[in-house]
Amino acid sequence: MKHTEENAMKQQSLDKRQGVDKSSKSGHSIQTKPKCSSDAKADKEDLKNTVAKGKKRKSNSGVEDNSSIDKLVKIQVPSTLKQRLVVDWEFVTQQDKLVKLPRSPNVNDILTKYLEYSSKKDDIMTDSVGEILKGIRCYFDKALPVMLLYKKERQQYYELVLDDVSPSTIYGAEHLLRLFVKFPELLAYVNIEEETLIRLQQKLMDFLKFLQKNQSTFFVSAYDGSRGSEGGR
Repeated sequence: MKHTEENAMKQQSLDKRQGVDKSSKSGHSIQTKPKCSSDAKADKEDLKNTVAKGKKRKSNSGVEDNSSIDKLVKIQVPSTLKQRLVVDWEFVTQQDKLVKLPRSPNVNDILTKYLEYSSKKDDIMTDSVGEILKGIRCYFDKALPVMLLYKKERQQYYELVLDDVSPSTIYGAEHLLRLFVKFPELLAYVNIEEETLIRLQQKLMDFLKFLQKNQSTFFVSAYDGSRGSEGGR
C-alpha cells in the first residue's frame, strides 16, 4: 500500500512538472503572437500615413491581403512619362519653379478628351470608361492636397483652391500623372474583385498611353519661377 502511495505521489509530481512545461511553452507562443500582431499594426500605420485615411482593412491579415493585391495592381508608367516625373520633381524641388495655374487643359478637360477618344475606339465600353474616369477625378480631388503636392506647392494650392473649387478644374497633366504613381497604394485599400481590378488596371494603362501620345499638348513646356520659393522646403 505504501509503495502504491509513493508511486501515486511521484506520478502527481511528474504531472505537475509536465503542466509547468506545457504552460511555459504555451506562454511562449502567446508572447510571440502579439509581437507579430504589433509588427502588422506598425506596417499598417506606415501605410496609413501614406494613403488616404479610412480605407484600412479590418482583418488582422490585412497586410498579407494588401501584398497580394499589390501584385495585381501593376501600373507601368511609360518611360517618357517617367522622365516627365523626374523633370517635374527637379523644377519644383531643386529650381523653385511651379506649374503656372490654372492649367489648360485641366484634369477635367483631359478626362473628357479621353472619354471621346475611347468612345470612338470602342462604343460598347463607353459607360464603364465613364465610371472609371469619374473615379479618377474623385481620387484626384481628394488625393491632391494629401499626397500629390510638394511642400513648395502648398501655398499656391491654398490660394487657388477655395470654397467649392475642385482641384481637377485647376491642375493639369503634371499633377494627374503623379496620381498614377500612387494608384497601386490607393487601390490596395479598395475591396474589388480580381477580374474587375484587372480590367481597371488595363484602362489605367490605356489612359497613360493616351497621355503619352498627347504629352506635347497636355504638359507644360516651362515652369514659372516667380513663385516657387514662397512655399519653402
